[in-house]
Amino acid sequence: MPDGARIHLLGICGTAMASLAGMLKEKGCRVSGSDEDIYPPMSEMLAELGIPVHSPYRSDNLAADVDLVVVGNAVSRGNPELEEVLDRNLPYTSMPVLLKDLFLRERSPVVMAGTHGKTTTTSLMAWVLQSAKRDPSFLVGGIPLNFGKSYQLAPGENFVIEGDEYDTAYFDKGPKFLHYLPQLVVLGNVEYDHADIYPDLDSVVTAFSRLVNLIPRGGLLVVGAESRTALEIAERAFCPVETFAVGGAATWETREIEVDEGGSRFEVWHEGKRYASMAGPFWGASALKNPLAVIAVAHRLGLSAEEIAAGLHSFQGVARRLQVRGEERGVTVVDDFAHHPTAIRHTVESARQRWPGRRVWAVFEPRSYTARSQVFQDEFAGALGLADRVVLAAVYSSRRLASEQELSEEEVVKALSAGGVEAWFIPEVEEIVDFLGQRLGDGDVVLGMSNGSFGGFHQKLLQKLGGVS
Repeated sequence: MPDGARIHLLGICGTAMASLAGMLKEKGCRVSGSDEDIYPPMSEMLAELGIPVHSPYRSDNLAADVDLVVVGNAVSRGNPELEEVLDRNLPYTSMPVLLKDLFLRERSPVVMAGTHGKTTTTSLMAWVLQSAKRDPSFLVGGIPLNFGKSYQLAPGENFVIEGDEYDTAYFDKGPKFLHYLPQLVVLGNVEYDHADIYPDLDSVVTAFSRLVNLIPRGGLLVVGAESRTALEIAERAFCPVETFAVGGAATWETREIEVDEGGSRFEVWHEGKRYASMAGPFWGASALKNPLAVIAVAHRLGLSAEEIAAGLHSFQGVARRLQVRGEERGVTVVDDFAHHPTAIRHTVESARQRWPGRRVWAVFEPRSYTARSQVFQDEFAGALGLADRVVLAAVYSSRRLASEQELSEEEVVKALSAGGVEAWFIPEVEEIVDFLGQRLGDGDVVLGMSNGSFGGFHQKLLQKLGGVS
C-alpha cells in the first residue's frame, strides 16, 4: 500500500474496523469511513484520531480519488456505498484480508479463539507481553483498560489478535480468523453460537477445525481441557498441543485458589510440578481459565514466571467485562457484555465471588441474533436464575426474525419464577430504571448485561439512584 493511499471503510464504527482505521492512519494512509450509526466508544476514538466518519451511508461519501474500500461484514448488497463501489469498479477488500497483508505477515500472530473469553484473554496476553517490555502489536474486540484503546502497532515480534469466528464479508462467508496466519493459537472452548451464520454445532466445529489446521508444525495450540468439543478438535492438530484446566488434569493447572474482593491468588502447576504463585483481578474458577491460557502462551514465548506474574497482577481488566460503572446509595452498578447463557452464568458466578453475601440483580437485554432467537430460551432461564433477582428487557427489535422464532421474554420469566427466582419482564429501559429505583437497597449489585449500548441503562440507573432527573 503506497504512502498516502486513500482508504475508505464501510462499517467503520465496529471495533475491529475502527481499530484497522487507526492502524492505517499510523501507517500513513488517508482514512475515512461510513456507518449507519455513529456510537461510542469507537466514534470517540475515531474523532480523537481525526478520522472523518459519514452517516448514513450515501454514494457521495466515496471520494473521487479513493484507492481502496474495506467492506465490513455487516455491509451487504443494497447498501448505497457498496453499490457505488461495484458500479465504479473500485478496488475493495475485507478487514481480515487487509489486516493480514499489511500487518500480520511481517509479525508472528498469536490468535485467541473460542466461544467465550476471547476479548479478555487477548487483552491480558497483550498486557503481559507489554509489561515484560516485548512491545506487542494487538487488535481486540474491546477496550483493555491498561491501554485505553482497542489496538496497538509496536515493533515487537508478536501480534496478538482476537480470533473472531464470525464471517469475513458478504463476498467471503468464511470466518475472519482463517486470514490471521496463526502461529500460536488458544482455543479456550467451543459451544454453539452465532445462529445467524452457523446452522448447528457441527458447522461451528468445522470452522474451528479449519483454524487449527492452519497452525504450522512448529507452532502451538493451547486448549481448554474442560471443553470436550475443543479437545476433540485439537486431536487433528499437526503442532504440539498443551491443555489448561482449573482444578483438573491438564498441562497447566490451578490449585489452592483463594478469592477476595481484589481478585484471586492461586498456585500454577505445569506438567505435574509447581510452577509459580500468581494473583490478579480474576474472580472465581471460570475467570481463571483466561490467565491460565495466557500463562501457557507466555511461557512458550520465553517469558519468566516472574514476568508473567507481574503482568497478571497489574492487569486492569477490559471495558464492559464485569466493569464497575459506579456506586450510588450503596448500590454497585456493573456493566458486562454477556449475551450467551454460558457467559451470563460465568458473569453471575464471578459477581458472587467478587461481592460475597450481597444481593445480585441480573438485568439482561437479549440483543445478539442468538440471544433474540429461541435457540437458548431454556438455558437463559438457568443462567439468569443464579442471580437473586432478574429483570428481562424486551428483545432488541430486528427485521431478521419472525415473531414465532423470537425468544419469549414471558416464558423465560415464567421459568425463573417456577424455579423460585423473583423475575420481571419490563420492556423499556426507562421503566426498568424506575422499577429498580424503588426496590434497590444498600449493598445490592446490579449486573446490566447486553452486547449493545442497552439504551444507556447503567448511567441512567446511577443518575436515578443519585437523585439526578
